[in-house]
Amino acid sequence: MTTTPGLWDRSRQAAYSEITRTATRLFLQQGFEETTIDQIVAEVGVSRRSFFRYFGTKEDILLGGLIERGEMIRAALAERPADEEPFTALRAAFIEIRQPEDTRDFALDLHRMMAGSSSLRAKSAEKHQAWQRVLVPEIERRMGVVSGDIPDPRASAIVATVLACLDVATDVWGSRGGVGELEDIYDEALAAVRGTA
Repeated sequence: MTTTPGLWDRSRQAAYSEITRTATRLFLQQGFEETTIDQIVAEVGVSRRSFFRYFGTKEDILLGGLIERGEMIRAALAERPADEEPFTALRAAFIEIRQPEDTRDFALDLHRMMAGSSSLRAKSAEKHQAWQRVLVPEIERRMGVVSGDIPDPRASAIVATVLACLDVATDVWGSRGGVGELEDIYDEALAAVRGTA
């Protein structure tokens, strides 16, 4: 049974979306580093206190949701066929959780902002660590390895390789101005690493 969100939830989502839209517009107009939280809250018409109810940092406006997306990838990975090899299953899981708002233009804008911001790159590194933590146990399970306190090096290497190839593909795709398909560039990078190119 689907539960309809209550008024409070809808209000929170509307405020979250408004802050995100306004902040992103300011980031694109002025630059990420140059845009302050004070400017964002003044433009939206909320207090700093209200802002921090939704976002821990300015970086979270753009990348905070990506860390939580790791759990969505893990869930999609768990639903893949048991006999699907890890690299194939991970690729399919990443594609499955792609969000409707992941437009080509926004992805290009985010790539440009990332390239010019050390704080955004640091936040992206946090995303990698979070995704690694949640995905490695699922790859271990798929490989028939009993998860323990110390991650299996093979499962860790598979996840790290996939994330590295995804980063490379995103950088190349962004450098090309969004020409081509991200999945094709990712496949090319992964094939080179696996020696199947």
